[in-house]
Amino acid sequence: MTILDGNIVTVAMPAIQSDLGFSAPGLAWVVNAYLIPFGGLLLLVGRLGDLVGRKRMFTAGLAVFTAASVLCGVAGSQGMLIAARALQGVGGAMTSAVVLGMLVTLFPEPREQARAIAVFSAVGAAGGALGTFLGGALTQLVNWHWIFLINLPIGIVAWLAAVRVLAPENGAGLGKGADYPGAALVTSALMLTVYVIVGAGGRDGTATALLSLLAAALFTGFVLRQARAARPLLRLRLFGSRLLSGANAVQVLMIATMFGFQFIGALYVQRVLGYSELATGTAFLPAPVVIGLLMLVLSARTIGRFGPYRVLLGGLVLITAGMALLSRAPANGSYAADFLPPMLLMAAGFAAAMPALTGLAMSGAREEDGGLASGLFNTTQVVGGSLGLAVLSTLAASHTDDLLGGGAPLLAATAEGYQLAFRVASLIAATALALAAATLRTRRPEGDRG
Repeated sequence: MTILDGNIVTVAMPAIQSDLGFSAPGLAWVVNAYLIPFGGLLLLVGRLGDLVGRKRMFTAGLAVFTAASVLCGVAGSQGMLIAARALQGVGGAMTSAVVLGMLVTLFPEPREQARAIAVFSAVGAAGGALGTFLGGALTQLVNWHWIFLINLPIGIVAWLAAVRVLAPENGAGLGKGADYPGAALVTSALMLTVYVIVGAGGRDGTATALLSLLAAALFTGFVLRQARAARPLLRLRLFGSRLLSGANAVQVLMIATMFGFQFIGALYVQRVLGYSELATGTAFLPAPVVIGLLMLVLSARTIGRFGPYRVLLGGLVLITAGMALLSRAPANGSYAADFLPPMLLMAAGFAAAMPALTGLAMSGAREEDGGLASGLFNTTQVVGGSLGLAVLSTLAASHTDDLLGGGAPLLAATAEGYQLAFRVASLIAATALALAAATLRTRRPEGDRG
């Protein structure tokens, strides 16, 4: 539900703009208002989950997110919708930051944990991919308000299930590690970083550079604070784990590629192939089906047989190949020949790579740091997605404008702009592959050798 809400508004944006009278720059804040608190708070609430109890943080986050969804659904003004989206981001961060920490605690045995992570990754991937379909379907068949109101029954069921199923835990206590000055520094730095990334296209270069320097200064202050604090928010030794640090770096690049594909791909299908909102959503449906089936049926088995390192590399190879093929999609292309095969290739690659990468990242953290490691892993997802969206959409738009200025036809210029974005995305995926090969190699236990 929380991942779905990062994407569901994409197809509904024109309807929201028309109904509430957003300007083009203002419309971007329907997305940004969600991403900034979501990405900025993940690290903080992940640590707080370790201190107050992950179940408490998770159920509180579900309540906040569900209530905020209702406010989004009944919003009648721009200000109310943006404020409610920001509150959604807070609730989303509270739930997402602790869920992986709970997962590895519930399933400590390696094979069970691999299976649980595969199910978790499949649900998350399905939420991300289904967002495009549901956004188009609900907007076209009912109205855009229902892309938010649909969360009410889901949120209630999830909250009741969490209260009944999850075991209570007390946490370490707020007195152990509640570094509030450090929390203020890192939360401000993360929020500013996401703001710089998602809004870079609407500011001049000087303003972006100044804000980037301020974000870097806040991060530096946070690191210095953690090195000296008696009870730091973030134990810097966490980054001494090659697996955790490497997996998070690889994830930034991989998610940048996949999130960029989802956004630019939807634009290609609508603006080049000429699909409607509902048809665009339907066009993306094969991806979550492939991802879900492969993750649930094969992921844990292949990771158990070949190890997460090999499975991750194989998945990244497929993602890189699929994106390279997509970069050849022409203006007169067809969905069946030019879009569907690369999309399925990337879906298979993501189904292999994501559970393996998640397992590698969480295996590099101690149990007492589970919530923090979970928050960090989810933070790099948001940063990677925001970075991919900002860079690839800017490249596509600027290249299209340059071609139009040179007299190229609109359809051809638009298609070539998207082709450039896909080529750059394939290079990003190849970089993720090289980085994973260099940093994430593990020695497999004898009992796991197929």
